[in-house]
Amino acid sequence: MRPILKSNKLDDVCYEIRGPALQIARQMEEDGHKIIKLNIGNLAVFGFDPPDEIVQDMIRNMQSSAGYTDSKGMFAPRKAVMHYTQEKNIRGVGIDDIYLGNGASELIVMGMQGLLNSGDEVLVPMPDYPLWTAAVSLAGGNPVHYMCDEQAGWLPDIDDMRRKITPNTRAIVVINPNNPTGALYSRDVLLEIVELARQHQLIVYADEIYDKTLYDGETHTSIASLADDVLFVTLNGLSKNYRSCGYRAGWMVLSGEKRHAKDYIEGLNMLASMRLCANAPGQYAIQTALGGYQSIADLVAPGGRLTRQRDLAHQLLTDIPGVTCVKPKAALYMFPRLDPKIYPIADDQQFICELLSEEKVLLVQGTGFNWKTPDHFRLVFLPNSDDLTDACGRIARFLDGYRRRHAR
Repeated sequence: MRPILKSNKLDDVCYEIRGPALQIARQMEEDGHKIIKLNIGNLAVFGFDPPDEIVQDMIRNMQSSAGYTDSKGMFAPRKAVMHYTQEKNIRGVGIDDIYLGNGASELIVMGMQGLLNSGDEVLVPMPDYPLWTAAVSLAGGNPVHYMCDEQAGWLPDIDDMRRKITPNTRAIVVINPNNPTGALYSRDVLLEIVELARQHQLIVYADEIYDKTLYDGETHTSIASLADDVLFVTLNGLSKNYRSCGYRAGWMVLSGEKRHAKDYIEGLNMLASMRLCANAPGQYAIQTALGGYQSIADLVAPGGRLTRQRDLAHQLLTDIPGVTCVKPKAALYMFPRLDPKIYPIADDQQFICELLSEEKVLLVQGTGFNWKTPDHFRLVFLPNSDDLTDACGRIARFLDGYRRRHAR
């Protein structure tokens, strides 16, 4: 029979966070092995529960959740998001500028599908959260990766960004706080990005899903708060700050220069209508979450669980010979570097699979985040301190063996 092939639109699409190594891990689990999974920021499995008031509100409203809602979302949660944009100093946002989605991920794909024609380019950070690269490719566009500079704390290289703008460039993606590096961008850096967008009439897509997961007293600036003459599309949600990954409750906000974007907005409205609506129970969680006690502050405070685990993981990893790591200022991850002179890695996916096979620890290789060389990996520091110590000890043991095997 004729083989049934996947669409060629998927040729350049990948999502290594749930890639081949995870499939191997699942098979190992079926064979009876216990795997320490540090590949994904799935908070619930590590004992980070959502605020109880969110859970209770969803339960109370379940009877009212059977019908379709407005295609952009219910009024009350959109109003809550509008108030949140005011707190973030994003001006001029009305109810119609807000779209609720099944997590921010759905809205990222929607935003790219509504914008891009074949051959259009979007500047995406390197390293990036790989859904952005995949969404651009799936929409027919070309992702063009601009460098983030590890020596500068993983801040965007503005000169590199500038060099990569062409007549085909439509937008710049800014992931701040950053996944996978944990970097937090300063106001000055954000203003430079805004100026590039202004000069070249580009849209700025701002992924701010970790905007409350900040350490050491750091504060977050929404790039959309810095100008009114550029079109901004800001994405956020409940998954991380409110430990509600499975509830799939996110939002997309349009702000800034919207007058020249009427046709694009019409396309977004069409796409929102085609998916009918976001899930209703998740929408009921949004107003309660944004208006309730912000328990994330306890977790990231000095001595809070996330802060303790970040500090522990950073110490344990950087104690390993040949491993360096910029300490994250935000988010749930770190992106350590393996000195290529000590760890001559040709294929970092194979490297990750060898670690998994030998030590039962699952990570994601740096090239899975569109990093250019096989010398980084991403680690999720969500396990409790004992489990994190165990996991990092296994990584250290594997790297010790790797060094010995490849010693010159």
